[in-house]
Amino acid sequence: MENDMNAAGRSRTGPRQSDLHRPDLREPDTRRPDLREPDTRRPDLREPDTRRPDLREPEARHPDLRQPEARHPDPGHPDPGQPEGCQHDPRRTEFSWPDAREPDPLDETWQSVDLFFSDQPEPGAPAAVPGTSPARPAGPTPLSYGQGPRPSPAADGPAARTGSVPALGAPFHSGPKPPLYAPEPRELPSVREDPTAALTPDMVVDGAGYGPLTVRAASVRGDSHRYQGEPRQDSLAVVRLGTLGPDGLLLLAVADGVGSAARSHVGSQEACRLAAMELDAVSAELAETLRTGDRPGFAALVDTAVGRVATLLAHRAREHGDDPAAYATTLRALLVPLDPRVRARGFLAVGDGGTALLRAGEWNLSLTDPEHDGDGMIDTRTAALPHGHRARALLLAPALPGDVLVLCTDGLSTPLAGDAGMRDFLGSGWGRGAAPAPADFLWQLQYRVKSYDDDRTAVVLWEAGP
Repeated sequence: MENDMNAAGRSRTGPRQSDLHRPDLREPDTRRPDLREPDTRRPDLREPDTRRPDLREPEARHPDLRQPEARHPDPGHPDPGQPEGCQHDPRRTEFSWPDAREPDPLDETWQSVDLFFSDQPEPGAPAAVPGTSPARPAGPTPLSYGQGPRPSPAADGPAARTGSVPALGAPFHSGPKPPLYAPEPRELPSVREDPTAALTPDMVVDGAGYGPLTVRAASVRGDSHRYQGEPRQDSLAVVRLGTLGPDGLLLLAVADGVGSAARSHVGSQEACRLAAMELDAVSAELAETLRTGDRPGFAALVDTAVGRVATLLAHRAREHGDDPAAYATTLRALLVPLDPRVRARGFLAVGDGGTALLRAGEWNLSLTDPEHDGDGMIDTRTAALPHGHRARALLLAPALPGDVLVLCTDGLSTPLAGDAGMRDFLGSGWGRGAAPAPADFLWQLQYRVKSYDDDRTAVVLWEAGP
């Protein structure tokens, strides 16, 4: 193939040897085109005479923005001074770096922007007069919760926040050392093993306020369940039943899934949901029994509603192919009239838990369970839904202004009865008249006591003080 190409005569890849002596056919030197000596033999390749007025750089109106004029040769006529392959491409944009010695024309703009943001007045402060510096109050700026002092602009940079955000930190504990478990969420259940368990939050916080009534509620997964990657088995409900009129009620409920039951976390959630629906169906009748103090009528209505909750809970288990015993859970609830003139509070319970009253700084831990002496001992024998379908029901003594009523699972009632440090701590936090903020309430509820690592749930009702 090589011999055929040489025999074909004139090569397509280069000129003939005889053509190399012709000046107009010599190949251009492409080694450094920008350093190539101009060809003085070609008039059209001579360097332009800058003395000619038609080639002088025009005077810019703004010297700071002046740039050298770029030559744009006609795309149809290549520049003869450029070798082939280095001709100007009209699609390419000419670019040259700005002269660092020249001032940036936007310097004043950026300085004015920085000055504008650094000198913004505080909300509510009088507007500054243009051309003058804004007035600043004398003395330190007062601080609010969670907010540090207002930053002042630095001389050579943006303003930096100097204050720190308050943090509650780890929950307090009884004794010289905290429990060994970490006081924060740990291992989580797997979605593949049990989607319902995986989607149960480690902790929840809730609340409500109606006139003189303030409610705070929280549920926290116990240390042992966190360590073992098991779901929180407690549940709670803060629900309004009926209407906002004189027949309106607040339902405050807690449910404690039995630890040995495989699906008790589902049972506790369903017990709260079903209880809200069944009690709402008879909310007007319940409100009337509380208004008139009809304890037998209240007990009959509650017993019927709880019986239906048990039946529906067992049905739900069978629908999913589960043994109803796997959904075993306790249930404890308060019914509070929204009518401020009605001071009676209705109580119902299936299984264990706690109901305490904090009045004038003193605890009453056997408000609804007089058979318990409040020694803090854990009793694993308890009635539970759905097999236990009979409820204990009673009307509590009229609430007084300033009372704090606590409804809780045994994760709180047991250490509260057995540890004086917890009683003092919660008595100080909850007995000052005003209800704490929801986040503060959640932190206070997590007060730690060794050997008590179960789920902890409480719904607390504050009666407005006089």
